[in-house]
Amino acid sequence: MNLLNTIDSPHDLRKLPRTQLSPLADELRQFVLDSVSKTGGHLSSNLGTVELTIALHYVFNTPEDRIVWDVGHQTYPHKILTGRREQMHTLRQLNGISGFPRRVESEYDTFGTAHSSTSISAALGMALAAKTKGEDRHAIAVIGDGSMTAGMAFEAMNNAGIHEDVNLLVILNDNDMSISPPVGALNRHLAKLMSGKFYAAARSVGKSVLPPPMLELAKRLEEHAKGMVVPATMFEEFGFNYIGPIDGHDLDSLIPTLQNIKDLKGPQFLHVVTKKGQGYKLAEADPVLYHGPGKFNPAEGIKPAAAPAKLNYMHVFGNWLCDMAAADKRLVGITPAMREGSGMVEFDQKFPDRYYDVGIAEQHSVTFAAGLACEGMKPVVAIYSTFLQRAYDQMIHDVALQNLDVTFALDRAGLVGADGATHAGNYDLAFMRCIPNMVVMAPSDENECRQMLTTGYNYPGPAAIRYPRGAGIGAEIKQELTSLPIGKGEIKREGKDIAILAFGSMVHPAIQAADKLDATVANMRFIKPLDVELLKSLAANHDALVTVEEGTIMGGAGSAVAEALAAAGICKPLLILGLPDKFIDHGDPALLLSQCGLDAAGIEAAIKKRFLTEKPKLAVNN
Repeated sequence: MNLLNTIDSPHDLRKLPRTQLSPLADELRQFVLDSVSKTGGHLSSNLGTVELTIALHYVFNTPEDRIVWDVGHQTYPHKILTGRREQMHTLRQLNGISGFPRRVESEYDTFGTAHSSTSISAALGMALAAKTKGEDRHAIAVIGDGSMTAGMAFEAMNNAGIHEDVNLLVILNDNDMSISPPVGALNRHLAKLMSGKFYAAARSVGKSVLPPPMLELAKRLEEHAKGMVVPATMFEEFGFNYIGPIDGHDLDSLIPTLQNIKDLKGPQFLHVVTKKGQGYKLAEADPVLYHGPGKFNPAEGIKPAAAPAKLNYMHVFGNWLCDMAAADKRLVGITPAMREGSGMVEFDQKFPDRYYDVGIAEQHSVTFAAGLACEGMKPVVAIYSTFLQRAYDQMIHDVALQNLDVTFALDRAGLVGADGATHAGNYDLAFMRCIPNMVVMAPSDENECRQMLTTGYNYPGPAAIRYPRGAGIGAEIKQELTSLPIGKGEIKREGKDIAILAFGSMVHPAIQAADKLDATVANMRFIKPLDVELLKSLAANHDALVTVEEGTIMGGAGSAVAEALAAAGICKPLLILGLPDKFIDHGDPALLLSQCGLDAAGIEAAIKKRFLTEKPKLAVNN
């Protein structure tokens, strides 16, 4: 690691001769592999961006020139080269560095990116800000081929293409295909030529001196010449100068091309082809397995995991989806590019004609489901809670307003641990319960999750089931596809004085706390419609009420309880426990919940603090 240890910033990198960049790439790739194997994190994508990262920081004057990395899970080499090499052992851990770019973490992280397809919009904003302020700097958006499936990327390109003098470069990091024969010596030459001053000058001269008929002929000849040797592209129709594709692992191709592009004016589009897992044969062979591994031995690779004692909620959903599809031929499953993450691999294999991966296009996924529902199909949209936020308008106007029969399976509800604030599903209860026609549920265990999925599926309107990341409590799962009565909760523990109204994942710790307090616990099950009759009964028979949810306090389930009490004219002491009004960083999920006071000890302590102080008669034994 002799070279890498000398690089504490891109300024150090730019001092190296070109001949040392390839050895540096080898060291950087090995460092990424060693580092991620010890901490866990994203691996395949980062092994694929080593040379591209080096080339960008070598050619451009970062951080004055802005680089925006789309999605952001491909930025570990960037972090290592920008002064965070010694912090990589803290990656995605509490008080450590993030697995995504963060503006507060480094001046080189110009824009926070963890949801996809935002880079071109942000980079265009930066480029036009520089133009407005009279600053001579570049803005570069690095976007993956998967992220180009989202409409937002094309909205940004459509807007960018009209600004002919903006210093904007969009780099398409195409890592979903092998490097095919056209991406070789000939194509390297063409890429250099098309990005060079001679080519740009020839085009400009042609525009100025040729008469219109000849100019049109020359333009057509140019398009046909490019079309014969490079993939046909729509990008020039958006006003971009398309260059490539080039080998994204070939520094002798990348650096001269970027240097040429740096001298060009107007929107530029560079197509680079990289390979996920590059340089680590196991990741190259199975980039999905090595996309986001936990800790492992690089020499041995990832070993098959033993069967878990408890099923993950995504597996509960996946099993239910297959069973319900077998029972009802109208069921179709939809995912916005999260087949593995949402537990839909088996469904895809068993029911390929009813499986739709629409790409990273959350808005489309929801309206697509609405269209299917209009024709009598029964769509199930499997989507992370944090990604559903991107389709909120479609959820309201295209599904709920028309009261269409769409089931939303919301994975990763609540805190998600290492992925941090960008992926946490903290807000779904608040943003869904205000939508008319919606039914919103939160299961307390794996079996109840299966029951709620069936309930939502059988409900003739929009219904959402939100469940957390990871395993449940180990509840026995009954295979029957049974529904629960809509809007009805249940008493889990009879106590006195205090009633805890628990929602979803908080039922189990609430029971543990209640055992110490001799309190009543209700598994409310439904956030909407709320079980108002159960609420009234609990209020009538207890001195105080407590709500507990793994979601934001503001506007969440506790707020629903407070509103229901107010509507019924019931004045009763109420303590609302949930996630605070702040973004919660990455870290171990159990530790984060403990810090938020949402473990059993925290719930017990909050109840004692509130009611021992305010109502002596509610004093409880230690």
